[in-house]
Amino acid sequence: MLAFLVALSSSLTAQQREITLEDIWGGAFRTEFMDVLHSMNNGKEYSVLNFNRSKGTSSIEVFDYKTGEKIKTLVDSNNLPDIPYFISYEFSQDESQILLATKLEQVYRHSTLGTYYVYDAKTGKTSLLSKWQVQEPTFSPDGTKIAFGYQNNLYVKNLQTGDIKQITMDGEKNKIINGITDWVYEEEFSFVRAFDWSADGRTIAYIRFDESEVPEFSMDIYGTGLYPTEEVFKYPKAGENNAKVSLHLYHLDTDGTDAVAVSAYHNYYIPRIKWTHDPNVLSVQLTNRHQNVLDLVFVDASNNTSRLVHQETDTAYVDVTDDLTFLNDNSFIWTSEKSGWNHIYHYDKNGKLIKQITDGNWDVTSFYGFDPSTGRVFYQSTENGNINRDVYSITNTGKNKVRLTQLTGSNSAAFSADYSYFINTFSNAETPYTFTLHDGLTGKPLREIRNNNELKNTLEDFKMSPKEFSTISINGEELNMYTIKPANFDPNKEYPLFMYQYSGPGSQSVANRWNGANDYWHQMLAQKGIIVVCVDGRGTGYKGRDFKKMTQKELGKYEVEDQIAVAETLGKLSYIDKDRIGIWGWSYGGFMSSNCLFQGADTFSMAIAVAPVTSWRFYDTIYTERYMTTPQENPTGYDNNSPLTYVDQLKGDFLLVHGSADDNVHFQNTMRLTEALIQAKKDFDWRVYPDDNHGIYGGNTRWHLYKKMTDFVMETIGTPKEQTLEIKN
Repeated sequence: MLAFLVALSSSLTAQQREITLEDIWGGAFRTEFMDVLHSMNNGKEYSVLNFNRSKGTSSIEVFDYKTGEKIKTLVDSNNLPDIPYFISYEFSQDESQILLATKLEQVYRHSTLGTYYVYDAKTGKTSLLSKWQVQEPTFSPDGTKIAFGYQNNLYVKNLQTGDIKQITMDGEKNKIINGITDWVYEEEFSFVRAFDWSADGRTIAYIRFDESEVPEFSMDIYGTGLYPTEEVFKYPKAGENNAKVSLHLYHLDTDGTDAVAVSAYHNYYIPRIKWTHDPNVLSVQLTNRHQNVLDLVFVDASNNTSRLVHQETDTAYVDVTDDLTFLNDNSFIWTSEKSGWNHIYHYDKNGKLIKQITDGNWDVTSFYGFDPSTGRVFYQSTENGNINRDVYSITNTGKNKVRLTQLTGSNSAAFSADYSYFINTFSNAETPYTFTLHDGLTGKPLREIRNNNELKNTLEDFKMSPKEFSTISINGEELNMYTIKPANFDPNKEYPLFMYQYSGPGSQSVANRWNGANDYWHQMLAQKGIIVVCVDGRGTGYKGRDFKKMTQKELGKYEVEDQIAVAETLGKLSYIDKDRIGIWGWSYGGFMSSNCLFQGADTFSMAIAVAPVTSWRFYDTIYTERYMTTPQENPTGYDNNSPLTYVDQLKGDFLLVHGSADDNVHFQNTMRLTEALIQAKKDFDWRVYPDDNHGIYGGNTRWHLYKKMTDFVMETIGTPKEQTLEIKN
């Protein structure tokens, strides 16, 4: 009997366990994934990267799609004396060689320097690519060479002879970059490798960046030495000079380089280059400074001529597409919002529209590919509700659509090379990531590959609250919302409200997917008696072109109006204490939370802003001007929506956080806001993390940050009113 009581007590205790910061940042909720998934050329097998935590080694494992059986270990660092472990891998086109990435060092958000090895799958031998730490090494199509970037120049290594040839000569830090993007292209056009091999491996196209006239930004790095050092890099702020970009073709046969003339097009930016199946035809996406005209140009490398094949225009801006896909006849797949929603279009090689393949009041969110054997196009979309994602196929005539995923939530597919199978990654707010194999034609589930049941079992010991999805009618729109209430929620009590949002153009925070770190923190706050709400306001994504682009030239106007209106509406609910409403966000979300507290001084009593933009005048050209044009053209749009303009209205409690080495949203933003608050005689709390970038992480940093934010939340909006009164009594 005693043993039964002890067991029952332990069970009840386990069920009542509360989430701690140590749980969140100590790995208690670690999620298993399928790392670096690659479909083998035969369409029957796939490979994944496996990291053995106990041994500290890496391996590439190959599995059979149909049976799930492990076919072989392709390479294991335990057998490679020079490589303790590798972080990623990439196959040559024929899969006979593998590029292994080791010792990666972050440059900016997407770029790294690394030491790379080439592994020969036939002989089992490994060779060092270069004694230097290089960027973006890429196999030639025939696998005999690798091109890479080093110190702002491009090089080609002949893998058969071991010779390395430098093919550009004028690279210089903070002046000229060849084949690797500059800071602003990397951050805002989301690519680093600005070179590409032609289909026959005889030509390399690359973009050259002349940063000579781009203003420099400097940051002090405090480090551990007696004197700080200074990091200086080119950063074009809104309205300032960008790098001058030019397009070039290097011919390996002649060791000659041609400059490609693109001045006849909207060529202020070159956000994408990609060779077609024709080894002489290079596709180039070009756009003007306002980014509201996008030209698709084909360059003939044999005679260095070019022609406009397709053009997209928009009164606001045109998103650069990564979905451009060339079919065997050099016709191409393209996605566009020109119908008001993002859809798939098929054009011939001359740019004539063959067919709009998808249509409807929903967005295509990913294009997966085209299977020539069945004539089917594979894609992901929001057809099943814009907080969900499903995988579909449809014929290239726009008929016979098949929904390939069955569960409601977030589905994404990785197809086999022949489209006979796909591995579906699924999650929703109740289900951590599961990986299942499906038939590529019917979508029929064939088997489970991996799950996170262990994590799900772990969470059963914690006091978790469901994430309740709904919509809220605000400013003439039905906005997506989720709510997390305390597990012991009592509608007869009053609770503080803490709102979270990001709100940036085209973003989505309210989505039916599994938890991230912030979700666990919000659960922790709910356990402390706080209701957490997130609402995606006007300007966010996946509700059509007009909804997303209505904030054009007025970033921070309609988004702030929506968040204030949400707080006012929810504050009228009987169980919300309207006098204790807080809001927080990071980056764009910090810009928003600052504005909401200042402009909604009678609505919000508290805000936390982490790494916030405080004036779009301080942010980069490509992102800011896409939505705002330049400060010279739109000064009121910049200033009327800046938190700096409204500091004198601050009434509530304000916590301001930034990393001193933030290369993205510069610490300058927080320093300027701090000075404005001081001169307005406004009290506030702030925290600076030395030498941390925009992510503010490393060691105990995240724990420290969230401990500060937790304490600030509890001290300012605290616990439910009835509980507070009971404590006082």
